Amino acid sequence: MEHLCKPWEHRLSRRAWLGGMSAAGTAVASGLPFDAAFGEELAKQKKQVLFVWIDGGMSQYESWDPKPNSQFGGPFRPIQTSVPGIQLCELMPRSAKIMQHLCVVRGMCTQDNSHSAGVPRIQRGDPKNRGVTYPFFGSSVAKLVGNQGTGLPAYVSIKPGSGGFIYQDAGFLGPQFGAVAFGDGKPPENMARPESVTEADEELRQTLRNKADERYRLRRRPGAAEANGYVFESARELMRRQSLFDLSTVEARDRERYGDHEFGRHMLVARRMLEVGVTFVKVTSYGWDTHGDNFNGHASLMPRYDQAFASMIEDLQERGMLDNVLVITMSEFGRTPRINGHIGRDHFPEAWSLAMSGRGVKRGLTVGKTNAKGTAVEGDAYDIGHMFHTWFAALGIDTGKTQFDNHGQPLPIAHEDMHAVKEVLA
Repeated sequence: MEHLCKPWEHRLSRRAWLGGMSAAGTAVASGLPFDAAFGEELAKQKKQVLFVWIDGGMSQYESWDPKPNSQFGGPFRPIQTSVPGIQLCELMPRSAKIMQHLCVVRGMCTQDNSHSAGVPRIQRGDPKNRGVTYPFFGSSVAKLVGNQGTGLPAYVSIKPGSGGFIYQDAGFLGPQFGAVAFGDGKPPENMARPESVTEADEELRQTLRNKADERYRLRRRPGAAEANGYVFESARELMRRQSLFDLSTVEARDRERYGDHEFGRHMLVARRMLEVGVTFVKVTSYGWDTHGDNFNGHASLMPRYDQAFASMIEDLQERGMLDNVLVITMSEFGRTPRINGHIGRDHFPEAWSLAMSGRGVKRGLTVGKTNAKGTAVEGDAYDIGHMFHTWFAALGIDTGKTQFDNHGQPLPIAHEDMHAVKEVLA
C-alpha cells in the first residue's frame, strides 16, 4: 500500500501548483529567486472570508451611523475616528481608531423585517425565486473557491450553543458545501483516535474505507458519497489540528485584547482558523434583538463586539493577512428610528449599515448615506443582492461569467438584476 497517496500530500491544490509554476516562469525571466516568486504568487491567490454575523439586528444608530441631536438619535454621542469627517457611536472607541482599515456601507435597504425570512434571505443574497434553495454565502464561497489545499473544511462556523454539520446552508449545491459548526468554539465530540489504534492501523483503515467508498459511488449518484468522503477527510484533518481550539496556548495579552467573554474567545478561534488557511470562517453573536431596553442592551453588547472586532482587524493587518481576507460584519437588518413603548427599537430593513475590510475593498470611507433622522436612504440604496455582487468581485469572482450548475441547470451566483457597488471595490 506504500504507493497510495495520503490526504496531506495534496494540500497544495492543482490550481495553486499551476499558479506557482507560472510564477516560477516569471521568476526565471526576471531573475528573481524561484522560491520568492512562488510564495508571492501563492499569497496573491489566497482568498479567505471572515463573516461576522450579528444575529437579531444591530442598531445602526448605536454603531455605524449615529445621528446626534436628532429626534431618534438616542443618548449616545458620536466620536471622531482615525479618518477625518467620519464619526461612529461612542460605544465603538476601538473601531473608531482603526477606521482607516474599514469601509462602512450606510445605504442598505432590504425587504424582510422578520428574522425567519430575513436571516436566510440575507445570507443567500435574496435571489430570484427559481424553485430551488440557494446556498448561503459561506457555502457559495466554499464551492467557488474550495479549501485551497488545506485539507480542512472550506466553510466553518463558530457559534454559541451546539455544533455539528449544517448541511442546510448549502442549498442545491449539496451537503458537501455545508458548514462545519464548532459549538461554543470547541472541536466536534469524539475526535480523538483511540489509544489502541496506531497511526499505521489508521492508515490501513482509511485505505479500506476509500475502496469501499469507490464501490459505493459506482452504483449511486455522486453527491452524497462525495460529500461523505469530503467531510470524513476534513474530520481527520481536524483530529490532527485540535490544538487550534486550545486558547490556553494563546498569549495572555491577546486573550485580554479580544476580551474574556464568549465573543472574544470565538473571534480568537476564528483568527486561528484564518491563520491555518480556512477559506470561510463565520462567527455568530446572538442576543441583539433589542425590542426592549435597547440602549442598555447596546451599552452591554457593543463594547464586547467592538473590542474583539477591532482586535481582529489589527491582527490581520499586522500579520499581513488583511489583503487576502475579506471581512464582512452585518445583521439581517437594522433597528427602527422610533423608540417603542418598551424603550426598544424594532426591526428596520429600510435604512441600515454594514461594514467591511480587507481583500478587494477600499478602506477609510463610508458609502451611501441616510437622511438626518436616519429614517430613509438618501441617493443610491443597496439591496443584499448588490452586496453579493460586490463581495464576489472583491474575491476576484466575475458574477457575469461564473454560474452555478444545478444538475445541468445553469444558475446565476448573484441576483442578475443587481450589480456590484463600485465605490466599495479597490
